[in-house]
Formats: sequence, structure tokens, C-alpha cells
Amino acid sequence: MPRAHQKTYADSLTDSIGRQLSDLTEYLAQPGLSPEATMRALARVLDPEEGILGRFTGLMATGSVFAKTQAEHGALPAEVWLALGRAANELHDIGLDLDEHAGALTELSTRPTTTAKPPTAAPLVVRRRR
Repeated sequence: MPRAHQKTYADSLTDSIGRQLSDLTEYLAQPGLSPEATMRALARVLDPEEGILGRFTGLMATGSVFAKTQAEHGALPAEVWLALGRAANELHDIGLDLDEHAGALTELSTRPTTTAKPPTAAPLVVRRRR
């Protein structure tokens, strides 16, 4: 009879982080939440040093190092290591792209709720640099 999987500390952390991310998503999706509160939360999520995106990027980089060692020992296919490394690099690049706009998020999150003149809508333009 196979042994039941015992939950590790890493399992508990992963479950807890997943639940908290779901809770944050649900909170931010609430109708009536102020734009300032939403932008403040997003600015914190995207903060390159203390934000979730930067920390998740670090987690993927750590996973890539682990996978490399395991691939060198034949325990994992090299493709797993390459995929994790690619994910870490892509997340890093995304973080750099978003970091350019951190000031705008922070500015909106600290703007007084009553302004003399409402902001002017800008046409949406899609541009992608790589």
C-alpha cells in the first residue's frame, strides 16, 4: 500500500500564498473599490524590490538553479531547466518593462480623490518593445 503524501512546510507555504493571491484578486475586483486603493496595491505588487512580481521572479530563478543541478545529474530533462530559466528571464524582462511605469501607478495611488479637473482620457496605443 503506497504511503500517503505528507504535507511539507513548502506545501503549506505554497497553499497559503495561493490563497492570499486569490484573496487579493477578489478584493481588487470588488465594485466600488477606489482607483487609488487598486493602484496602490498594484504598485506594491509590481515593486521590483519588495513586490510579488520580483519575488516570484526570484523564485523562478531559484527553481532554475535547482533544475540545472538536477538535470546535470540526470534526474530531470534539460528542457525543464531551460524552461524555468526562460520563465525567470521573461519575468525579469516584464518587471523591467513595468518598472518604467511604476511612477504613474504611484502617482495615481497618491492623487487626492477630489481634483479640480478630471483626468483627460488618452487613446489607447499598443506598442511592444523587445
